[in-house]
Amino acid sequence: MSHDPSRTDPAIRIHPADDVAIARRQLLSGTRLESLGVTVAGLVPPGHKIALRDLPEGTPVRRYNQVIGHTSAAVAAGQHVHSHNLRYAEFARSHEVGVDARHPAAPAEPATFEGIVRADGRVATRNYIGILTSVNCSATAARAIADHFRRDIHPQALAPYPNVDGVVALTHGAGCATASEGEPITVLRRTLGGYARHANFAAVLIVGLGCETNQIQGLVAQEALEEGTRLVTFTIQDSGGTARTVARGIEAVQRLLADANRVQRQTVSARHLVVGLQCGGSDGYSGISANPALGAAVDRLVAHGGSAILSETPEIYGGEHLLLRRAVSQGVADKLLARIRWWEDYTARNHMQMDNNPSSGNKAGGLTTILEKSLGAIAKSGTTALVDVLEYAEPVPAGTHGLLYMDTPGYDPVSATGQVAGGANLICFTTGRGSAYGCAPSPSLKLSTNTALWQRQQEDIDLDCGPIVDGLASIDEIGEQIFRQMLRTASGERTASERHGYGQNEFVPWQLGAVM
Repeated sequence: MSHDPSRTDPAIRIHPADDVAIARRQLLSGTRLESLGVTVAGLVPPGHKIALRDLPEGTPVRRYNQVIGHTSAAVAAGQHVHSHNLRYAEFARSHEVGVDARHPAAPAEPATFEGIVRADGRVATRNYIGILTSVNCSATAARAIADHFRRDIHPQALAPYPNVDGVVALTHGAGCATASEGEPITVLRRTLGGYARHANFAAVLIVGLGCETNQIQGLVAQEALEEGTRLVTFTIQDSGGTARTVARGIEAVQRLLADANRVQRQTVSARHLVVGLQCGGSDGYSGISANPALGAAVDRLVAHGGSAILSETPEIYGGEHLLLRRAVSQGVADKLLARIRWWEDYTARNHMQMDNNPSSGNKAGGLTTILEKSLGAIAKSGTTALVDVLEYAEPVPAGTHGLLYMDTPGYDPVSATGQVAGGANLICFTTGRGSAYGCAPSPSLKLSTNTALWQRQQEDIDLDCGPIVDGLASIDEIGEQIFRQMLRTASGERTASERHGYGQNEFVPWQLGAVM
């Protein structure tokens, strides 16, 4: 994807072969786009597409030099191209495996950050005590335990422990009314197990009810967890009720705090960073600015030995052939294709379609079809080789570094929850419409696709990628800024979402299967 938008052009043509350009600002009828050789016919909102040539009905339309849909009516050069005249349609995609698998050379100066090294050698970016629940029934008790240690309510509780970032309760709505065996409970336990082991937790409590399907001992056994000083478990029923459970939990956390506070940050290699890649509230600029800039940062991270996790299978659909070209082996390609086929079956049996995406907000921002959205979303992954494909919440294999793919839904909280369960110790989240999101225990960086959003919602955004759209900065320049912001955040610099207290409500494990 190559473009060099100038400051004066009112629209951006991303690739010379494209049939559409993207409006940099609202275009009025009669506006002449001299560099593109067309005159605007009608109103074109910012971030939306304008036809660069006549497109008869049924014509495949290209953006990023890739097909994003077919015209559902004839479109004249200069007209607005959107859902009224562009539709999703399947088309043949060539699956050439590995032809673009690229392994970047290691930089001469290794990048570092100030991390927290755990006793087992794993590196954390934050230092929390976590309270997990086996079932929705124990959520209230878990939150009451965490609330006792909230710095905004009881600042004295953690005052002696400045090296502890907080005590957080991560609750969910599942754990019962499901089969005691099979994919739904296996995935839930895998997610909880990933959080229980996460390096960003100094210690974890798991609180249950006692009679739920997701028995704590079953979770401990499946995930090979070790109960002890770092993992404490108990239930409401065995503790004698809610009040006694809350008191027991508060006492347990108080015993853990002194040890959790005995940490010091030290300089570590950037290879210890595992970054989950997210985009939410995407718009027509996402694939032009924030997503490719994040991709440039990912290329730097991978070159320094770090890892990144691309996800959201419904939002790479139609662009998966680009990832297959980067797969390191046929086996990796087959795993990705298997997840695509699973989703096609999953949506069919639930009477849905893969092109139900984009959302209404995406469409208001200029995205028309899932193909267009997917191509922009994939740009977050950069250009390096795809080294492995993981199932939801599956841990990143020890010793694996580079770009990985994790199968998740497109719903951001569910997707990021799976990435963190897999080991992500930092999230990077691009947005064009202004998604409100944060994550615990891993910090989340928010990147705006356009400067208007940055100016309107700056308190929620960490870095503005809008200068790319405005012709004031290159993708590579903003990519370098994002990479440096990753390192500062991993070193302890708080993000906008952390300052607002986001993170506990955004823990949403993928709930599969029937609720009985």
